[in-house]
Amino acid sequence: MRPAYVQRMARYNRWQNENLYAAADRLSDEERRSDRGAFFKSIHATLSHILWADGVWMARFEKQERPSGGIRESVSLFPDWDGLKDKRAAMDAFIVMWADGLRDNSLEGNLSWFSGAVQRDVTKPAWILVTHFFNHQTHHRGQVHAMLTQAGGKPYDTDIWLMPE
Repeated sequence: MRPAYVQRMARYNRWQNENLYAAADRLSDEERRSDRGAFFKSIHATLSHILWADGVWMARFEKQERPSGGIRESVSLFPDWDGLKDKRAAMDAFIVMWADGLRDNSLEGNLSWFSGAVQRDVTKPAWILVTHFFNHQTHHRGQVHAMLTQAGGKPYDTDIWLMPE
């Protein structure tokens, strides 16, 4: 996996978060928190989970302190909408900065950690984990996109080839 791919995905991640947050911003807080039948129930809770998970992965990639809580708590760690938006923007800037600092050999080798999700030590190739990192975001943003559409929100295009340079 080349740094250029990771850099593109980091920018795509930021672009799509801006897209979905802008659409969600046009909804009422009640609409954002409404149970819409998704895995994490609401738009707000799902966006909170994505931000938490991004923090967990970036802590692993950058050997930093991980966010508190686990998957169950991830949906309520950012209760304030404006605070969630601000933290999302800061995380996206950090992800882009991290990606821009990668070198050709940065994703060689393995990464090891204790996984709370599976309750055991895990070791995997770094490039697979970075792939998972971006795939996880995309997966849950797809759920948010569906919930926004259900709520009458209008997110813009999501195709990566339409991303502005």
